[in-house]
Amino acid sequence: MRVPAQSVCTAIRDDIVAGVHERGSRLTEEVLARRYGVSRVPVREALRTLEAEGFVVTRRHAGACVAEPTEQEAADLLEMRALLEPLGAARAAQRRTEAHLKVLRGLVRLGQERARRGSSDDLRSLGGWFHETLAQASGSPSLTSVLTQLRHKIAWMYTVEAPASPAESWTEHGAIVDAVARGDGERARALTALHHERATGAHRLRFSAAAGRVRTSQHPVNMPSLRH
Repeated sequence: MRVPAQSVCTAIRDDIVAGVHERGSRLTEEVLARRYGVSRVPVREALRTLEAEGFVVTRRHAGACVAEPTEQEAADLLEMRALLEPLGAARAAQRRTEAHLKVLRGLVRLGQERARRGSSDDLRSLGGWFHETLAQASGSPSLTSVLTQLRHKIAWMYTVEAPASPAESWTEHGAIVDAVARGDGERARALTALHHERATGAHRLRFSAAAGRVRTSQHPVNMPSLRH
């Protein structure tokens, strides 16, 4: 069975974000095909997509390589998210469905519970799901796609320190959902902007990490454990 290029793209992107493929390292189709257990065709398609997203660049005499963004490019990503996430929240206040609200409220309840328990790993995942769902509630596939790419890139370029008060962070999430539920777009926008401003200070660039280490990919693309 042919493995979809989208699945290969997700696997390579995840490994770039995780540091399996170092910044500036070559990405040859043959090696990637062996690593992920697929043919070269979906790898070639995946590399084109990742180049369009900014994770990969094509260099003369070297071929496809992992991109090496500058500090300014990394800072620009945070600024873009600061502009777009509040827009998404404002749109969500007008376009959200009851299903979106149910998921958002459920995530807030779980986040508040985990914050009380001090489960930092769970909180990171729940926070990602919260912002992804909020973006989807905007009713704009284009905006959702851009925000998803921004989150991937920011996760690649930055480490994020745990908030001093996780409970306060999830209280902010809850207030955003309340504004969205009431259809108050301006309040949802303002609360999301404030939340982003507070969270930005916890971001630290990864660029100083030691180079040259190659880690093993977690699993082949055609294994059931691949996250889609």
